[in-house]
Amino acid sequence: MLGPIKGGESELSMSVTERKTRAARRTGRRPAVKKLIHSWQLYVLMALPLLYLIIFKYVPMYGAQIAFKNFIVTKGIWGSEWVGLKHFERFVHSYDFWRILKNTLILSFYNLAASFPFPILLALGLNYLRGRVFKRAVQMVTYAPHFISIVVIVGIIRELLDPRTGIVNKLLGFIGVGPVNFMGEISMFSSIYVWSDVWQHAGFNCIIFIAALAAIDPALHEAAVVDGASKLRRMWHIDLPGIMPMAIILLILSTGHVLDVGFEKVLLLQNPINLKASEIIDTYVYKVGLTSQVANYSYSTAIGLFKSVINLVLLIVVNKIAQQSKQASLW
Repeated sequence: MLGPIKGGESELSMSVTERKTRAARRTGRRPAVKKLIHSWQLYVLMALPLLYLIIFKYVPMYGAQIAFKNFIVTKGIWGSEWVGLKHFERFVHSYDFWRILKNTLILSFYNLAASFPFPILLALGLNYLRGRVFKRAVQMVTYAPHFISIVVIVGIIRELLDPRTGIVNKLLGFIGVGPVNFMGEISMFSSIYVWSDVWQHAGFNCIIFIAALAAIDPALHEAAVVDGASKLRRMWHIDLPGIMPMAIILLILSTGHVLDVGFEKVLLLQNPINLKASEIIDTYVYKVGLTSQVANYSYSTAIGLFKSVINLVLLIVVNKIAQQSKQASLW
């Protein structure tokens, strides 16, 4: 009798365990389903940028393999012949390689050095303004250029710097300086691009620093005021250390786009005179891949992939340096 009873008890206990496991699974699923149903609006909002990333960022990766092939449209991607690193070697050994790379690096680092501190300075200044009307007016004036089309911005630049009718040359004429063809001077192209970019984006880029300044504990400023610290001292010892982690993260992200100079603006500012200083990797890819008499898709794709790999390496290196120096980092 004992044997069958024990066996029956074991079967009964196993069935109870199975029931508990199934019940736990069901109860574990129900909260997840309830959360999904309860917050469906958030998932719908998340679906839009997710679809954008999939369609425009991940799907095109399939076509990146033509950088390693001799792509022929009639044969398609899979039917084209593999050539390995042939197109990368062709670009590195080409006559234009060092000139294009130098122009890209000069324009990018110049833009990074000039545009990075201005949003911080603007955010610090706005943070200490007390007049609401004046503060909002400054914010509006500095934010507005960011929302103007690149084509309109370039048109404004050309009108301002026109040798005959531009207001800049008219002002120079009042002080006895002859008309200057700014767009025709090779040495002036990088400065025109960079400082117009600072004017356009500094106000919008300072928003994130204003948010970081708002998160600083007001008790620190109250204690500094009691101790007699001036505004400059408070900026240096309280505000700057408070926003430094955010600034370092943005700097790391900016370094990851060193070779991604503004393609549209550079292309619109180009002319046959300043081409020696204005030809960058992006414009070169556009001309080789789309506007040349014989479009070379594989070669242009290889150049674009080369640029992306360099950006990734720089991002990893700068992030590692930030980790070693005990600063904020992406991972």
